[in-house]
Amino acid sequence: MQTKSLSRLVVGAAAGIALAIAAPLAASAHVTVDPNTAAPGGWAYVTFRAPNESTTASTTKLVVHLPQDTPLTSVSYRPTPGWTAAVDTADLPKPVTVSGNTIAKAPVSITFEAAAGAGIAPGQFQLFTVSLGPIPKTGHIVLPVTQTYSDGKVVEWKATPQDVAKDDTLEPAPVIYITDPPPADEHHGATPAPTMTGAAAAAATSPTDGIALGLSITALILALGSVLFAAFALRTRRGSE
Repeated sequence: MQTKSLSRLVVGAAAGIALAIAAPLAASAHVTVDPNTAAPGGWAYVTFRAPNESTTASTTKLVVHLPQDTPLTSVSYRPTPGWTAAVDTADLPKPVTVSGNTIAKAPVSITFEAAAGAGIAPGQFQLFTVSLGPIPKTGHIVLPVTQTYSDGKVVEWKATPQDVAKDDTLEPAPVIYITDPPPADEHHGATPAPTMTGAAAAAATSPTDGIALGLSITALILALGSVLFAAFALRTRRGSE
C-alpha cells in the first residue's frame, strides 16, 4: 500500500512540473511589436512577435490592422518562410492630409497566412517584420492584431493602453509610441533574433515574461525536488522489503 502511495506521489509531482512550467508562461504571452517607439516623419522597421497560446492548435493567420485616422501610406513586409503576406488597401473613412497631400485611400491591414504545415505550433512563436511610414506626428498608434488558430478560434488583440489601464485582463494591442513616452514596464529596442522555440523562446521575452519564467523555474526546482525525494523513498522502501 505504501509503495502505491509513493508511486502516486511521483506521478503527481511530475504533473506538477508540467503545470508549473506551462501556467505562468501561458498567462504572460501576447502579441507584441519591437521596437515600440518611432520618430515622426520617418520610417519604422518593426517586428511583430506572435506566440501560440493554444496547447492543441496552430496559429495559421495573423492580421495587423493599421490606423485610418493617421494612415501609413507606405507599408511593406519582409518575406516569412512558409507564410504568404499581402497589404490590403481601402478607402479611408474621410480624406487625411499627409505630408501636404490629401489621402483618400491607404493601407488598412497586413495579412499573414501560413502554408499547410507551416503554422505556429504550440510552444512556438513567429516573427513578422514590416516597414511602416511615414510615421505620423501623434502620441502613439495602436495596431490591433487578429490571430486565427487551426481549430477556428480567433483572438482579437485590440485593447488600447487606456482600456488595459482600466482592465488588465483584456488582450492588449501592440502599440508604437511616437511623441508619448512608452510605459515603464514595456520594453523596446532592436529587432529580435530569428524565430526560436521552447525554452529559448521563453527566455527572449519582455521583463514581465522574464518574471513569469523565473517563477516557473522556481516552481520547477521545488517540484523536481519532490520527485527526487519520492523516488528515493520508493527505492528505500523496496530495498527493505
